Amino acid sequence: MILSCQNISKSYGITEILNQINFHIEAKEKLAIVGINGAGKSTLLKIIMGEEEADEGQVVISKDIRVGYLSQHQDSYYDKTIYGELLSVKQELVTLQDNIRQAELDMKHLDGKELEDALERYTRMMHTFESQEGYAFESQITGILKGLGFGEDDFHRPVSELSGGQKTRVSLGRLLLEKPDIILLDEPTNHLDLNSIRWLEGYLSGYEGAVIIVSHDRYFLDKIVTKIVEIENTKSTIYHGNYSYYAQKREEVRLSKYRAYMNQQAEIHHQEEVIAKLKQFNREKSIKRAESREKMLAKIERIEKPQDVNDEMRLSLAPDIESGNDVLLIEGLSKSYGSNTLFTDINIDIKRSEHVALIGNNGTGKTTILKIINQLIPKDSGKVTLGAQVHIAYYDQEHQILHPDKTLFDELQDTYPNLNNTKIRNVLAAFLFTGDNVFKQIKDLSGGERGRLSLAKLMLGNANFLILDEPTNHLDVTSKEILENALKNYTGTVLYVSHDRYFINQTATRILDLSSDGITSYIGNYDDYIERHLVSTAKDDEKQRVIKEETETKKDWKKSKEEQARERKRLNDIKKTEARIDELEQLLISLDEEMNANATNVEKLTIISNQQAETSAELERLYEEWETLSC
Repeated sequence: MILSCQNISKSYGITEILNQINFHIEAKEKLAIVGINGAGKSTLLKIIMGEEEADEGQVVISKDIRVGYLSQHQDSYYDKTIYGELLSVKQELVTLQDNIRQAELDMKHLDGKELEDALERYTRMMHTFESQEGYAFESQITGILKGLGFGEDDFHRPVSELSGGQKTRVSLGRLLLEKPDIILLDEPTNHLDLNSIRWLEGYLSGYEGAVIIVSHDRYFLDKIVTKIVEIENTKSTIYHGNYSYYAQKREEVRLSKYRAYMNQQAEIHHQEEVIAKLKQFNREKSIKRAESREKMLAKIERIEKPQDVNDEMRLSLAPDIESGNDVLLIEGLSKSYGSNTLFTDINIDIKRSEHVALIGNNGTGKTTILKIINQLIPKDSGKVTLGAQVHIAYYDQEHQILHPDKTLFDELQDTYPNLNNTKIRNVLAAFLFTGDNVFKQIKDLSGGERGRLSLAKLMLGNANFLILDEPTNHLDVTSKEILENALKNYTGTVLYVSHDRYFINQTATRILDLSSDGITSYIGNYDDYIERHLVSTAKDDEKQRVIKEETETKKDWKKSKEEQARERKRLNDIKKTEARIDELEQLLISLDEEMNANATNVEKLTIISNQQAETSAELERLYEEWETLSC
């Protein structure tokens, strides 16, 4: 154990955020902290780093353990280039390298004792340089920068001129190059494209240190972590496995808790009915029995009602008007901004009921294509044709379809006056707006809440063709699951841009991959795309590396599960062996007593002696077996 959170509690005013949080992490372990927005995940990371103080509890970090931290928001200002910023991490090696080169020059002019002393210093410096991977640090810097999406043309750009997202990537690069014993990452994939995310997955999976991640990227977590700490209602629960395992077990636990609660409620209701009936008899004995039952009922430890989580879309949303079979046809589409050509000769054909994900690296023009379809920006050339009876609803990242001074309820009621109050409340509840929350003003909502409301409003419309630009941005995991179920149940046509591979896996029936070579279509979800896309381009070394990394991750997960099973069997075998040893030792004591009791009975003594020999032989074998199992 290299880090332990022990009974961490934190409140802001009267609002309790964390209550008795307990978990630990071992060397090389990969752990994720998950929970809805506002659950306290980032706060917990800040407490671990000492940036905030816990009200109660403590964080224990082993001696000489170095901890590195990447927060969501970078406040640092840099005066170096991108390459120079990472190079500064290795400043000691740079200085040592300069000293070695200077020593080589100086030794040309020395002889005798001075040369011997210089050679001794030179040897020590070289040993230190080699032991600290001095020959590799420049290639490490280049590999990390390229992995995070920086081309060699970017290396000498001043960091001060970069966007916030690019600065975060530089900070991440610095952190990875520092190689602390524990890395804390808060939403590390927010500013990365798919290739960079895949690279980071491989890097972290093979990282020699421990990693603690806060992320809403479920596919990313699936590939890396082997332990999940869930924070829900201020409490923590630990799950040993990756994200998919956690999601499955979480539902099983919630269902079990709900069943236990419902069973207890049924029993309480039954007892209350019996008590009422006994009292109705109005006889001394029946009243005493009723009072006895009341006392027993009062002593029952009541199970709290599990939190009502509407993580399933319980509405079947179907367009009022069905489109024709041909929904969208794009032919020869091109777009440039000055000398920057985004794409040329793009061709897309989408049919009714398809759910199509448009993916590609940052800057390839995915959002531009959506805006051209919606006539928000002009095309340079090409043709965009909508099919018969096609009605578009467009969701962009700025949520421009909301009115900030309206309440959530009024926003839907004013937009759809024909809907009754029950229908509006059901729709809002399906997107996690319940009770008095429906009367909050839109201007008071968080980014994630506005996203959910925009999606609810959009999906209630008469559109039969949904076009969505990064619909899962700013959504917590529960909200993403709601949207996934909504789209899976939606019978219209969907075209969306997303970097969320788990979301794509759940909702896409076809993937369009936009690159500098144009559009390539793949039938199926994201896993199908990875398999077909990477196998078909086997000559590309980088893509082969991704296949290997993802395969190795699956093998590692399977190996981990097999090791856990072997460990459980070993512990069980130890338990059985110890029990048998105890049993045989007691038998030997009993046989000794029998031997003393039959000192004059030769026949009996012979039988007992044989039993002792057999028992001792078995006991000796078990001692050896126990010793082997305990190693």
